[in-house]
Amino acid sequence: MVHDSKPSVSFFHHFDTLEDPRIKRCQRHKLGDILFLAVCAMLSGANDFVAMQKFGTAKRLWLDKFLELPNGIPSHDTIGRVFSLLNAERFIQCFISWVQSFHEVSSGEVIAVDGKTARASLDRASGKNPLHVVSAWASANRVVLGEVMVDDKSNEITAIPKLLEMLELRGAIVTIDAMGCQKDIAAKVREREADYVLAVKGNQEHLEEDVVNYFAGLDEGNKRNRQRTQSRRRSKGHGRVETRWCDAVPVPETLRNKDEWKDLQSICRVTRCWTERGEEKSEVRYFISSLGADAKVLAKAILSHWGVENGLHWVLDMYFAEDRSRARTEEAAANLAVLRRWAITLLRQDTTIKGGIEKKRLQAGWNETLLEGLLGLS
Repeated sequence: MVHDSKPSVSFFHHFDTLEDPRIKRCQRHKLGDILFLAVCAMLSGANDFVAMQKFGTAKRLWLDKFLELPNGIPSHDTIGRVFSLLNAERFIQCFISWVQSFHEVSSGEVIAVDGKTARASLDRASGKNPLHVVSAWASANRVVLGEVMVDDKSNEITAIPKLLEMLELRGAIVTIDAMGCQKDIAAKVREREADYVLAVKGNQEHLEEDVVNYFAGLDEGNKRNRQRTQSRRRSKGHGRVETRWCDAVPVPETLRNKDEWKDLQSICRVTRCWTERGEEKSEVRYFISSLGADAKVLAKAILSHWGVENGLHWVLDMYFAEDRSRARTEEAAANLAVLRRWAITLLRQDTTIKGGIEKKRLQAGWNETLLEGLLGLS
């Protein structure tokens, strides 16, 4: 991929197992050169294949330090064709291999599993649904640990166990929204030696009904539970004040089918009240968990899960234009999704460049020394 004289400590070594999908006579540009160019361009603010070519043209002298470029900078059509042919699952494995080389899951770390749809990838003409990406997000360090691509949000149920199987989760707390509240998924989390906190809705017979009724009984004084724990958290920001209450109790005997949930230990209720532009709003959500009935621990895990929206999904749309990406082939859309998360993880891990994601990308594009630092090449 790079010359022998180049630095040996680089995440690009994790590309070594990736096969070039092109036939030999069409390989005018080396696969490694194209991937290196794409990652550098994405880190520097390029969100599509045309911008990647322009980045390459502008940075040709710098790229010559690391790449062979036997036929110059590849065109945007060539870059796009390669990304449309690359095996997305193997590309994801390269990404996961890299993440696992520097990030080790610690005991009690919250891993949020959540899905996001790239809406512009919808292709009605060919009858293809928009790409839906299910990601595992390490909330404390804001690192994308892995992902699985599906062609419909409803397929999250089958994608989540596959994603969990890819990751090292021992000792972690896995949080999943209501669609992932499935007995098989709970069992898979425990099989991976992690704990689960699953949001509850009406997709499981009797579960939501029994949990809601139990807490209602506690509120009305019809039931008492000396093992009940509670926590309260108040926060201010972005023009609103928010208060969260968490109530947690051990699994009650009245919960039907409780033995079908692997190692189920507790249920909890989170109530959110906030004022936004003078209007008072509230929301109540319910959860089940393999953790004990410790309201502070459960509240922290649930709050960490909600952070994936701002920490990952909003960033992908705001700064990487994922929701506007027009990549239509399944592999191209999937591989670009991996590339964006790769860039976010690199940028999040860096402590030398000041500013948020947008400012870091601008500085990486302007300053080649900073870009080399992001890539581990300096």
